[in-house]
Amino acid sequence: MTQAPLAADGAGARSAAFADFALAAARDAGAAILPHFRAPIHVDDKGGARGYDPVTEADRAAEAVIRAAIQQRYPHHGIYGEEHGRRAGSAPYTWVIDPIDGTRSFILGQLHWGTLIALNDGVRPIVGVMHQPYVDESFVAVDGRAEWRRGAARRALQTRPCPRLEDAVVASTDPRHFQSARQMAAYAEATRDARLVRFGGDCYCYTQVAMGLVDIVIETGLAPYDIQALIPLIENAGGVVSNWDGGRCDAGGDVLACGDPALHAALLRAIAEAT
Repeated sequence: MTQAPLAADGAGARSAAFADFALAAARDAGAAILPHFRAPIHVDDKGGARGYDPVTEADRAAEAVIRAAIQQRYPHHGIYGEEHGRRAGSAPYTWVIDPIDGTRSFILGQLHWGTLIALNDGVRPIVGVMHQPYVDESFVAVDGRAEWRRGAARRALQTRPCPRLEDAVVASTDPRHFQSARQMAAYAEATRDARLVRFGGDCYCYTQVAMGLVDIVIETGLAPYDIQALIPLIENAGGVVSNWDGGRCDAGGDVLACGDPALHAALLRAIAEAT
């Protein structure tokens, strides 16, 4: 795999090596994905509680590429992937993989999809990578830094101040996912007075929070591989990601991400009062 070095020294060198590896693996997965993008492809429906859940040979092939790279480089690490399941490791580390987050967009030929790779140290995700191979855009989080990359370009990411919901831009993948009374009440609190609400972004919703373009992401029914790579990206850029009770959301479920910590705290209070 080709490696793009991430500057680090001292204790950060090992984490930087993990991040370099994750980005290289995501790029190699992209090479397996792209021949299927905007081309005829068979789509299976995995079904589930949220209805239509498509998967393609591109999803499966990309995860196979990533898993093979991990097994070769870090054979003692665990792996948890959306398409090929769990493999326990003897080390505390687990790689958490979503080979194509946003498969619905992928099969429509849209661009709001990407490969997600996180490294969980047994406590929380310490490395997060999102790579979109069609536009060659990457987001890398490690050692307190969040960075956007495209070609030779590099830019540190920073969320923007937005303490008032009335000034906020909200992103969410699909409003139909909010079905229970609690889910609908939480969604209403996050969107009712917002300046702008947009749908369909999947992993891109979170990268745009880290970029300072979106202020709130609210979602429900997520799996660990949907969110773990994105948690350090937003946190390292100055934002906050939690479940709707304010706790860790590494296991997925109900997720609230905000670029401004004050806005996040205010929304948690509003959700608690409404539900």
